[in-house]
Amino acid sequence: MRALQCERFGTVQDVQLVNRDEPAAPGPHEVVMAVAYASVSHATGLMIAGRYQTKPPLPFTPGTEAVGHIVSVGTAVTRFKPGDAVVAIADWGCFAEQVKLPEYTVYAVPDGLPLLDALPVPISYGTAYCGLLWRCALQPGETVLVLGAGAGVGLAAVELAAQMGAHVIACASTQEKRNEALARGAHGAVAPDANLAAEVKALTGGRGADIIVDPVGGELFGYAVRAAAHNARLLSIGFASGVLPTIPPNLLLVKNLTLHGFFYGRYIGWTPSDERAVHAPALQRVMETILGWARDKRIRPTVSKTYPITELSNALGALHSRQVVGKVALTIKPETTP
Repeated sequence: MRALQCERFGTVQDVQLVNRDEPAAPGPHEVVMAVAYASVSHATGLMIAGRYQTKPPLPFTPGTEAVGHIVSVGTAVTRFKPGDAVVAIADWGCFAEQVKLPEYTVYAVPDGLPLLDALPVPISYGTAYCGLLWRCALQPGETVLVLGAGAGVGLAAVELAAQMGAHVIACASTQEKRNEALARGAHGAVAPDANLAAEVKALTGGRGADIIVDPVGGELFGYAVRAAAHNARLLSIGFASGVLPTIPPNLLLVKNLTLHGFFYGRYIGWTPSDERAVHAPALQRVMETILGWARDKRIRPTVSKTYPITELSNALGALHSRQVVGKVALTIKPETTP
């Protein structure tokens, strides 16, 4: 089978297309999946560079999220059979025509939902859903300010918060992205600049946001904290800007703000203790809900562009340009039904 392989940590130019054997037979709680499409994310480049939280042993195949069909299942697997359409989270390995995975982070794609529409759900939408509900206990009627609202986790948070009954304000870098967020359920949209707090307060009658979702970090976080309502919750889920935010502790104090760090990786096996089996029942319920909303078109997970397996560099370039709405993906092998 064809696969992208990283022989050493470095740049995307160090990733080569190779031919290698298909995965061995799955263990009792494993499945083998034929990959149709695989997501490309900011974490992809970090993992190739050896700078991500998880550092795979060399050589390795990148790719942490994929959609396709089951090829074979282990003896203890009861949720799937060969031929089932599934979407999955992996430690790595998805930029290959087949990948072997623990069953715990593999999810059924509902009938009527196209494979490519299911692809962004497990990581981007799973992160946003669990952060909003599990960490911030979002309530209907609250105001949610979403930073980085034009792509990935940010756009997912806009859709999900609106679906849950929140009043959503989207913060995105271009008018095109702000318009897209408004089309996905945001009630207002603002630019990521020094006027952010004033604009948010103007949209909320001077009150500010009850929850601030931050996948960006950097200087923008400082602007956003000033847009927080009293007793607001701040949800830090990533640093797409590449810069860690500086938190003004005086504002945390005088406004009674709560800062929540949220590492979704804990629930999907991306920690040394590997807790994915423990959290699998709860996450499977989450995925059933979100994938059902996608099937029913209550949310619209979007892959804005796909690239051939040979064009990982172009896919990462598009992502880093910040012109992407939604996600980008590699086409691995679309005809995957065994």
